[in-house]
Amino acid sequence: MFNLHTHTKRCHHAQGEDEEYVLKAIENGYELFGFSDHAPHIFPNGYISTCRMLPEEAREYAKSINTLKEKYSGKIDIKLGYEMEWYPELIEKDIAHLKQFGFDYLLLAQHFTDNEYEDFASYCGHPTNDIEVVDKYIEQLLEGARSGLFTYVCHPDLIFYKKDKAVFREKTDYMLTELKKLDIPLEYNFYGYFDNRHYPNKEFWKMAKEKGCRVVIGLDAHNPKVVEDKKRLDKMKEEIASFGITPIEAIELVK
Repeated sequence: MFNLHTHTKRCHHAQGEDEEYVLKAIENGYELFGFSDHAPHIFPNGYISTCRMLPEEAREYAKSINTLKEKYSGKIDIKLGYEMEWYPELIEKDIAHLKQFGFDYLLLAQHFTDNEYEDFASYCGHPTNDIEVVDKYIEQLLEGARSGLFTYVCHPDLIFYKKDKAVFREKTDYMLTELKKLDIPLEYNFYGYFDNRHYPNKEFWKMAKEKGCRVVIGLDAHNPKVVEDKKRLDKMKEEIASFGITPIEAIELVK
C-alpha cells in the first residue's frame, strides 16, 4: 500500500509533526509513503503565499524528510516530494531552487488559473458559471502534464463548473482524452471525499473509467489522523470500485 500525497505544517494549513505521519503510516500498513507539501514558488514582486511553504523553508523540509528516511529504513520507504502548480513563467527557477536539496518526485496540482500572485481569487475550487475559466484550467493543467515533470495529477476534478452539464461533460471528455494519451495517473482524492467537497466528482470518474485512465488513491493528508482513517478510506474504495475502477497498486516515480 502506498501514498504520495502528504502535507506538513509548513504549508500553514496542515497539522502534525513529520514523524507522526511516518509512525501512523507504519502502523497502518503503508510500504511506501511520500511527503509532498506545497512547493515554494519563487514569486515576483515580493508576493508571499499563505498556502505553501516559503522558499527558505525548503532546506529544512528536505533535511527532516531525509532524516526520517534513514531512521525508518527497513520499516517503510519514505520519499521526498512536492505538490506543484503549473506556473510556466516560474517553473524553471522553482525547479532549480528545489534541486539544490534534492527530491524524489513532483505531483501536479492546479489550484489556480493563471497565477495566484496575480489573483488569489482565481482558486479553481470556487463555483463558477464561466466556461472560459474551465477552459483555462484544463489547458493549464494539460500543459503541466505534458511537461513530463510529474508523477501524477492531483485532484484533476477540482474545477467546479455549475452551469451547463452537457458543456462540462464535453470539456471533461477532451481533458481526459488528452491525459489518457499521456498515460499519467489521475488521483482520486481522499481529502475531498471525507471532507464532503465537490470532488471527487462521480461523473468525472465514470468518464475516466470509460477512457481507461490510470487511477491512484491519494490521501492528501493534512493531519496524521487521516493516515489511520481506514473506515472512510475503505468506503471510498468501495465507491471507486462501483465505477469499475481498480486503482494502481504500484507507481513509478518521475524524477
